[in-house]
Amino acid sequence: MTRSLGVCLACGEPLRYFEAAQEVTCEECSRVETAHAICQSGHYVCDQCHRARGVEHVLATCATSDLRDPIALAQQIMADDALYPNGPEHHTLAGAALLTAYRNAGGALDLSAALVELRRRSLAVPGGVCGYWGTCGAAISAGMYCSIVLGATPMTLGPWGQTARLTSRILDRLADVGGPRCCKRSTFIALQEAAAYTAETMGVTMELPAQVTCTFMARNAECLRTACPFFPKRAHA
Repeated sequence: MTRSLGVCLACGEPLRYFEAAQEVTCEECSRVETAHAICQSGHYVCDQCHRARGVEHVLATCATSDLRDPIALAQQIMADDALYPNGPEHHTLAGAALLTAYRNAGGALDLSAALVELRRRSLAVPGGVCGYWGTCGAAISAGMYCSIVLGATPMTLGPWGQTARLTSRILDRLADVGGPRCCKRSTFIALQEAAAYTAETMGVTMELPAQVTCTFMARNAECLRTACPFFPKRAHA
């Protein structure tokens, strides 16, 4: 099923979110785990099943792209039905688009190895962290990009702080916009901030569009519309 408007992948019913996790069983793989969301009919699809196609599409596209604009690359990937309107596949998308644009813009990077490492790290970030962890998967993914490029570890001096600084910049902008969540909006903000930060601190200038216009709002029932910085101006002119 093509997911739109935040509905269940199994039956199309709206999703319900809970403050406390519950034991659930994935409708697709029968994995039993705890989670914070089911649909109104009680169905649950785990993160692994939800993002499987999307993550592989992200990595395959980035591995062969020559784009220097991470937002153009992300929009190209988002347009494929392998990516749902919202979901943890975006936790891979943001960092992968940045690594690719960075390399294509002249940054010194073994892209193949970097994408493998990003995949490993990003799959550890579950869906819903934006509401339950006080952070955002797209911001974390951009932080992974920065960490990989700079070679940051828990013991490095400058790179440790630089990576944290980027993530904090992204979260600051996300907080100013507010919720409910939108993985497209969060990804665009993460890419804008990361590209600007890269130019400022690493001397590599990626390309960015003068204006970012979202084309996915019809698939998001919780779209902020005119309160979103990427909502098309023509839609409310």
